[in-house]
Amino acid sequence: MRNILVTGGAGFIGANFVLYWLEANPSDKVVVLDALTYAGNRANLASVEDHEHFNFVQGDICNTDLVESLLKEHSIDTIVHFAAESHVDRSITGPDAFIETNIIGTYSLLKAGKKVWIDEPKANGNDVIPHRFHHVSTDEVYGTLSPTDPAFTEDTQYAPNSPYSASKAASDHLVRAYHHTYGMEVTTSNCSNNYGPFHFPEKLIPLVITNILHDKALPIYGDGQQIRDWLYVTDHARGIEKVLNQGRLGECYNIGGINEWANIDIVKLICELMDEAFSKDPSLAEKYPLATKAIASNSAELITYVEDRAGHDRRYAINPEKSNNELGYQPVESFETGIRKTVEWYLTNDSWWQELLRNG
Repeated sequence: MRNILVTGGAGFIGANFVLYWLEANPSDKVVVLDALTYAGNRANLASVEDHEHFNFVQGDICNTDLVESLLKEHSIDTIVHFAAESHVDRSITGPDAFIETNIIGTYSLLKAGKKVWIDEPKANGNDVIPHRFHHVSTDEVYGTLSPTDPAFTEDTQYAPNSPYSASKAASDHLVRAYHHTYGMEVTTSNCSNNYGPFHFPEKLIPLVITNILHDKALPIYGDGQQIRDWLYVTDHARGIEKVLNQGRLGECYNIGGINEWANIDIVKLICELMDEAFSKDPSLAEKYPLATKAIASNSAELITYVEDRAGHDRRYAINPEKSNNELGYQPVESFETGIRKTVEWYLTNDSWWQELLRNG
């Protein structure tokens, strides 16, 4: 049985991890620490609010004293660290928050964990408390690939190209340093682009879905040929579970979907799925009367090409061979099944994303 502190557990990936973990491990204690900034949403956790082993704390990971108190109060033995600023566009226009949360915040957590799990027990003549600090990172730390380059492995040299990816790279190095210098029991996972329920509407897939429902333009950066490897968010949670249960201390594991798509092809596919959904279910036209293009099976007419963003990486792709071989990890969802589930979730859960759009 574990006592887990999940940072950023009200965000997209963190919340999906919490929901998955409590279903798969109902006897474990899960404490969520989230500052509830724009991308953190308490409603994401509504289905577990009454779970007897769930606790929510609103707070900042940069508050080291708070983190220390939570580690002690709840006898935390595992930190799963999701909390991060993650939107590349926002990092270009306002990098300060990324430096503060992604670097200083990670340092704060490491400092608290070291004090509670290592320093204080040693000072009292006791053994180090068995623990795990799992750090959730991104494939963007590796930089960009050409169409013919081999996919990123755990040995790929870091080459971050945005303030976001640079801040995540720095946090990765801090985690590694705390393992090698202080003996902190750490693991790191680098994932590809996630998608699925509770994805904040500024990101590509939910943006396309919600814009279609409002007959708004579907903006495509540049030529739309930027390639990303897509991973269904619950498969990411399964991967982290594998790392926590079987991963070697101090190691990094790439968790990918083996599923590369160009942005423009993703958008066209979503347009087709939305048109199909409206065609099969006439009640959607009543529910979403603004979606005139989807009602007419012409969602693709909303595609609009816009100026490419600064420093836009051309291609990301993860080689998950290490996770496959060492941990037996394989994604359960294909992109075809996962994207259909995602479209259906947004069509069904309009109250969730409409609230975010009203407040955004």
